[in-house]
Amino acid sequence: MKDFEVFRGRRAKFLTQLGGKAAIIPAASLVIHHADCEYPFRQNSDFWYLTGFDEPDAVALFLPFRPEGEKYILFVKPRDPKTEVWQGFLWGSEGAVNEFGADIAHSLDDLPNLIGHYLSGAEGIAFRIGKQSSIETLVLKTWAEQLEKSQRGEACPSEIVPPCPILHQMRLYKDEIEIKSIREATRISAEAHELARKITSPGMNERQLQGAIEGYFLQQGARGPAYGSIVAGGDNACILHYTANNSILRDGDLLLIDAGCSLMDYYNGDITRTFPINGKFTSEQKALYEIVLEAQENAIKAATPRNSAEVVHYSALKILVEGLVDLGLLRGNVESLIEQDAYRHIYMHRTGHWLGLDVHDVGAYRLGEYPLELNAGMVLTVEPGLYISDRLEIPKGQPEIHERWKGIGIRIEDDILVTQEKPEVLTKLALKSVDQMEY
Repeated sequence: MKDFEVFRGRRAKFLTQLGGKAAIIPAASLVIHHADCEYPFRQNSDFWYLTGFDEPDAVALFLPFRPEGEKYILFVKPRDPKTEVWQGFLWGSEGAVNEFGADIAHSLDDLPNLIGHYLSGAEGIAFRIGKQSSIETLVLKTWAEQLEKSQRGEACPSEIVPPCPILHQMRLYKDEIEIKSIREATRISAEAHELARKITSPGMNERQLQGAIEGYFLQQGARGPAYGSIVAGGDNACILHYTANNSILRDGDLLLIDAGCSLMDYYNGDITRTFPINGKFTSEQKALYEIVLEAQENAIKAATPRNSAEVVHYSALKILVEGLVDLGLLRGNVESLIEQDAYRHIYMHRTGHWLGLDVHDVGAYRLGEYPLELNAGMVLTVEPGLYISDRLEIPKGQPEIHERWKGIGIRIEDDILVTQEKPEVLTKLALKSVDQMEY
């Protein structure tokens, strides 16, 4: 079991920043897949971050205005042999206190009767509207009842605000336990990529490689894939979120694999590699690959304190556009092309995102008018790409794309830990040089 002192420390920090507000953080619910079958359970990331409790439908209350021993309340499913026969072990209220550090725990059935008592004395309520309708209805009903009492002179919460600004700022900076987990997720993910590259050959089906990758995740003790694995041969790589994974790999095409695992504690890896299916780049493939690789390496170097995610993006974008101009796929002044977004039919996404409990993790990229500075403890992906197809309209003044370039999609993605010194590439076990991609 995880070191629950970590969760205790996070709760203490969260409680301090709540001031006089009561926070209500629900767990995720099971989601129906079909008939009476559910999708595998995936806990709400904010709830997990504060509790480490991995059961559905629980509700956590954080009450900084109450005395010690009443600040962290968990409502959980009660233990029931009939339920546990079908769905597995439940901790119940006793386990929530003894094993997960709740000050007080109640059966979930008691939430409607007790929530008003626990919210009494709060200056406000921190609750995310629009996510879980059943809990939201109860929260709004309870607040309305307390507003009625306020007309008779009783104090009540004056507002409902989202807890996200506090929680997501906390989650943006990874602690040592989180970094350790992300290291493990990236190791497993990188090894799976290497396995896939070594067994790839013309005539295979994309789905065979998906099976090999995701099977390796499970063999290594991961929960499974962190997101829908992308195994895209040839022109399929020009579909950014391609997950059909059911085409035959053709001799002479490239294969783009975007896949990462999720651990039992929900931390993730996210890696993309692109390589020739037959082990040898064509001249066009190699020219584009070298541009993307140079852009990525330049962007990684920029992932340092006091730079921003925007600086990282621009560090890649400038090299991509320069390279496309050199190849005749774009025409014009580099800075003007960037300013006019004249490259967007070939490179249509940003260069990275935060990584953590969510693959596209929470946290601001800007503070008002200003980009957020990178700092040690942040983890982000760096993933430039080029996608040559005729799916998007070519901007006015830009050259038509010759057939020899079409169907080439390339992305190279690594997971980067920002440190006080140079950026640490967590996914370096997944090879990417031109020489390493060929055989």
